[in-house]
Amino acid sequence: MGAPKITVFLADDNVIVREGVRAMLALEPDLEIVGVAADYDELVAGATKMEPQVLVTDIRMPPSFQSEGIDAAKELRKRHPGTGVVVLSQYDDPDYAVSLLGEGAAGYGYLLKDRVAEGDQLARAVREVATGGSVLDPKIVEALVQPVSDDSGLSPAEEELLRHIAEGRPIKAIAAAQGTTPAAVADAVDDLFLALSRSASTGAKGALKRLRMLQQAIIEREEQGETLSRLLPGGVADRVRAGGHSIGETEELDVTVLMSDIRGYSGIAEGADPSALARQLNAHRAEMNHAVLDAGGTVMQFVGDAVMAVFGAPVPLDDHADRALEAALMMHSRQASLNDRWETEGLSPFGLGIGLSTGPVAAALLGSEERLEYTVVGDTVNLSQRLQDLARPAGCTVLSEATYQALSRPLEAQELDPTTVKGRKSVVRAYRVPVESGGR
Repeated sequence: MGAPKITVFLADDNVIVREGVRAMLALEPDLEIVGVAADYDELVAGATKMEPQVLVTDIRMPPSFQSEGIDAAKELRKRHPGTGVVVLSQYDDPDYAVSLLGEGAAGYGYLLKDRVAEGDQLARAVREVATGGSVLDPKIVEALVQPVSDDSGLSPAEEELLRHIAEGRPIKAIAAAQGTTPAAVADAVDDLFLALSRSASTGAKGALKRLRMLQQAIIEREEQGETLSRLLPGGVADRVRAGGHSIGETEELDVTVLMSDIRGYSGIAEGADPSALARQLNAHRAEMNHAVLDAGGTVMQFVGDAVMAVFGAPVPLDDHADRALEAALMMHSRQASLNDRWETEGLSPFGLGIGLSTGPVAAALLGSEERLEYTVVGDTVNLSQRLQDLARPAGCTVLSEATYQALSRPLEAQELDPTTVKGRKSVVRAYRVPVESGGR
């Protein structure tokens, strides 16, 4: 099976432009077009339904040909905050582009229609915004840089720094490219703008202001990333910042992996108001996150209604099995409290099934200097998923034999009949922890 593709939704009232863009992106093996629209209503309805990773949209469309594409993109991002947006425009006014990115640069791109056929510019922009980056058309970059660099006496290094800023590159990415620290780059940026402001002619002041706006948007984006990193145990953030391991370098650790899933979620979603369900899912994730962090674990990812966490990585823990069980029981307890609250609001309860598996994994930092992901892989991860499938009725937890044996204290649990699970040839022995009081 190939790698998952980036899903893309297209919106443009001009059928020739729309089909031309569709044809260009269809040539890219990692991109998949999941829908198209010709006006505001079609765009909002279609993209909300398909939940694409990236929206590629014109600015002006029916019914009023003003800013429907931008308005629809903002509406979509309210409903699905992670959606990347590439705006295709016939206007090369830097003010328009920078004001768009200045509202929150992460995940936004601005390209000129008459240049998207040049090379793979559009495909690269789609990939960039899909991972939270921002993109400006090179012509826009030139319009930003040229007025303030003319006759300013900048050194080659300063010219390069100025172009990095105009391209919307994060401070950390610039630091990685230059082999220095983010703090040093931030100081150099301050010095650069001070020098430019002193020498700027009247005609360059507007461009200088636009660059400052863009730089501020970049800084705000990075600060948002720093805030998110505080939700992780210190070991993850520290390891990424310190660069203790090379990208792609793996280490083998003994850990306990936790997998949870909401029982009957598809049925709940089918009969629920989407906005109410989104609020429920958000509250559920927050409580699950706290339960894992309080037990010293690392939340690896949320995928739909599922949660994956690991105990014993990136910081090794001797009692990782005990901590994982503690987190699982607390997750059930916290969800039971949520369910009690939701019952008074007429909302459907969530019932959890949780699987725990203990054993070796390969752990690594994957990605690039600009964007890193810490991940663990191996049979231990796969087994936790299969054990989660066995965690029935809702409210119970199933442990692998290795997890059960690794606990520091005896646990009252039901030994399940030896069974085979998908993806494994050998028989699996497991233990079910009874439904907790208050669980559902």
